[in-house]
Amino acid sequence: MNCSHCNTQVLRVPVPEEYAEYVPKDAPGVSICPTCLAMDPDEEPPAELPDFAKIGEAFPSDPDAAVPMALGLGLLTSLALYRQQITELFTAVEEAGTDPMLVMDRLSATGSVDSQIDLQGRKQQLEQLLE
Repeated sequence: MNCSHCNTQVLRVPVPEEYAEYVPKDAPGVSICPTCLAMDPDEEPPAELPDFAKIGEAFPSDPDAAVPMALGLGLLTSLALYRQQITELFTAVEEAGTDPMLVMDRLSATGSVDSQIDLQGRKQQLEQLLE
């Protein structure tokens, strides 16, 4: 399956029940593009988690951090609409031992990631909102 935005092969992610409320259209999974970071609902995700390293070395490999990080990045398209959800997801990432702001910094510096959103700009906005 390829990304509808940039035609890169997406990562298909089954979403655990604890994060189901963060998935668009109540789908059982999402597809995440490792290039533009676009997220779309996936009605038939695989049973196993993908190799999140395909997004970049900076992306957490631990599923407890990787799944909420992926969902949080996908929701960054509308910080105003999803502020609470992003905050909750990034808190889960932190509780799993990963700094989501550092992940955003490193992803924005990665040559293989060409995000559809300005990661640095969103990071700064998030930091201001969370102060």
